[in-house]
Amino acid sequence: MAFPSTARSLNPAMTQAQIDRLFGRIRGICLALPEAKEVAAWGHPTFRAPKKMFAACGTDKDGTASLGLKVGFDRQEELLEDARFFPTLYAAHQGWVSLRLRPRMDWAGLTALLVEAYRQVAAKRLLKQLDSDGRLAACIGGSAADSRLK
Repeated sequence: MAFPSTARSLNPAMTQAQIDRLFGRIRGICLALPEAKEVAAWGHPTFRAPKKMFAACGTDKDGTASLGLKVGFDRQEELLEDARFFPTLYAAHQGWVSLRLRPRMDWAGLTALLVEAYRQVAAKRLLKQLDSDGRLAACIGGSAADSRLK
């Protein structure tokens, strides 16, 4: 699928209600992960496992929304080849990327990215719990383990 070349068309301005719905769904996915917590930082919701941040929601004054994800350097390089992703301001040097959010998202792929980010920071005991726990699959209506945002 070809993507338009302008950032504006990649990330259209959304209403606050649309942003709230997106962030609410992201919140539900993140908080379904073992011991994940939401912490407000920089005026936006961030998600931690339980102390290390793995995802952060953000908005700009122009009504665009994004999701920052800790994915590691190899995956960061791969994702940045996709125009929907951009280096996370102040955190790209630590393996973070940001995804431009749109009113309609590939939720299975986004869930897989959130789980991937969680795995970057979660303790081994939490990963073991994640792998043996069906809460996340129940939360999203199926397994996202093999799905990637394409």
